[in-house]
Amino acid sequence: MRLYAAIDLHSNNNYLIVSDEQDQVVLKRKQANVLSVVLPALEPFREQLVGIVVESTYNWYWLVDGLMEAGWAVHLAHPAGNEQYRGIKYTNDWSDAQWLAHLLRLGLLKEGTIYPKAERAVRDLLRERGRLVQEHSAHVISLEGLVSRVTGHKPSADEVEHLEAAQLEKYGLREPLVREAVAARLAVLERLNEQIRRLEKQVHQQVNHNATYERLQTVWGVGKTLSRTILLETGPLSRFAEEGNYLSYCRMVESQRLTNGKKKGQNNRKCGNRYLCWAFMEAAHFAARYHPEARAFVDRKSAGRRRVLGLKALASKLCRATYFVMREGVAFDPKRLFGSSARSGSGSRVLGVGAVNPQV
Repeated sequence: MRLYAAIDLHSNNNYLIVSDEQDQVVLKRKQANVLSVVLPALEPFREQLVGIVVESTYNWYWLVDGLMEAGWAVHLAHPAGNEQYRGIKYTNDWSDAQWLAHLLRLGLLKEGTIYPKAERAVRDLLRERGRLVQEHSAHVISLEGLVSRVTGHKPSADEVEHLEAAQLEKYGLREPLVREAVAARLAVLERLNEQIRRLEKQVHQQVNHNATYERLQTVWGVGKTLSRTILLETGPLSRFAEEGNYLSYCRMVESQRLTNGKKKGQNNRKCGNRYLCWAFMEAAHFAARYHPEARAFVDRKSAGRRRVLGLKALASKLCRATYFVMREGVAFDPKRLFGSSARSGSGSRVLGVGAVNPQV
């Protein structure tokens, strides 16, 4: 008899269901999030279990890795693709797990990608670097506001970066307590810069700098950091059937629900990879800054509207071009994006991080 298992995973426990070919429950067990507890519960069904579905939550790494290392066939359920019928009156953790096992039996389970463990560590390290950069930017903005309030002069980000605690008085910061606050911020910025550089060095050593990595840097606005981000967050390109799927994954497709030609709300606009969305928006910012054709495109698309809409349109075009650069193994051709007048200047290899971290 063929059996199907599913685990509804939570922060401190999980709900295990094993069901047969008639969706009859063979095992129903609530257990702690401990691998030494989960594995023995499944072992009696070793010869009969077709596969185990694990709900993709924020903490699935330990469970999926442990099950795969134990030799189980594991399926990572996509949360947005496996929702039950909305009209159901009552659901709980058991019914959620049983539903996933049911979908696995029918072959209808929508699966997420189980990113390789070794590469996942590098990807997460780059994500951590991004969080530190965001924190760095927040401290710079806070310092700009503090100096502006006290002196009436708003310094640039570059001036803030080069402030020195021993020279604060000459900037008009004479109040001792204000100088203490600024000195504390500067100390944090120095430490953040140090850690950002350390993480970048580690990522640089781990990323495979292959031909695709080099070709990605020919895309306008994409430099070393963004090319690494795109490579690691995209993963195997074969999982995207066509460019539309890739654009949707990068959050470059409009989220909209239409009925009879009228807008009736939005679908899940956050479905996709937020890190790739950030990467292409950063690339659009740099492309518009250094390339006249890209800047003209953004101005045209944002005329009478917010500039961010023009930048998002440019990011979408760059995302589509990047898909073909990776799939076809060719360099970026701006003529195919903006017409024959586009030209690739010396700024085409812009470092995609300078605006948020001037030290990089």
